[in-house]
Amino acid sequence: MSDAAARVADSVGNWVDSRAPLWARPYLRLSRLDRPIGSWLLLIPCLWSTALASHLARDVSQLPLTIALFLIGAFAMRGAGCTWNDITDRDLDARVERTQSRPIPAGQVTVTQALVFLVVQALVGLVVLLQFNHFAIATGIASLLIVAAYPFMKRITYWPQVVLGLAFSWGALMGFAVVLGRIDAAALALYAGTVAWVIGYDTIYAHQDADDDAFIGIKSTALLFGERTRLALAIFYGLAVVLIGVAVHLGGARWPAWIGLTAFAAHLAWQIARIEIGDSRLCLWIFKSNRDAGLLLFAGLLASAWL
Repeated sequence: MSDAAARVADSVGNWVDSRAPLWARPYLRLSRLDRPIGSWLLLIPCLWSTALASHLARDVSQLPLTIALFLIGAFAMRGAGCTWNDITDRDLDARVERTQSRPIPAGQVTVTQALVFLVVQALVGLVVLLQFNHFAIATGIASLLIVAAYPFMKRITYWPQVVLGLAFSWGALMGFAVVLGRIDAAALALYAGTVAWVIGYDTIYAHQDADDDAFIGIKSTALLFGERTRLALAIFYGLAVVLIGVAVHLGGARWPAWIGLTAFAAHLAWQIARIEIGDSRLCLWIFKSNRDAGLLLFAGLLASAWL
């Protein structure tokens, strides 16, 4: 086993490196608690759908509790998903400069230890899920097949971001399932728009590893689009705004939701204008900024629900 205090190349200077107990650091890195942006991006569709569904239900009394449960569930399940991804990708990660210092390829934890940790995180997610109605429980369980399949997609298709989008956007359905006990047209439109958003921002993220991915044979939309990435982002981000707008309309949301959607669209337009695919640090920064874009839209939807 290697030194647990050794840092991960693509995540340094965080609280895990400086404050977490040595024994816990590899596990915190497996769950990406040193990099919570992915948990935020998993949570945000849950927030959108919960706010919009609460507006349709004309009842915001359960909003705080539902959001708190989604928050716990998002961090637990994102951690479980990342652990599963690191287990399946351990040989590939060892060949990519940015990921070769992750806990499994670096020898900080064994595959068996990682599997046990995966089960623990999944159980936390299950406890959260069991707080909801039967329809929401079934809806949440249905997502697991997509989550399990995602790590293998980069080996067979240039569109793994689509599968990631299907998984990371599931929260757009969950809010409706929890609040209303159904999935209606507004939920489906919100889900489709969120998938388009995820394809866009994960394409930006994938440009960090484009050269290494091409060398070892990993596929991604970053490699597929290449110099046409700005155009592709305009298409997918445009689809995201239009489809989410359809959801807002079908949900009968009031004027704050439209202000939130406008702010969201403006942020995505800024990303398209600012992106430079050859600048890895810039790509990571723009990718992370999608949390702010998502929260702008949530603020509008939340205000609409309260009104």
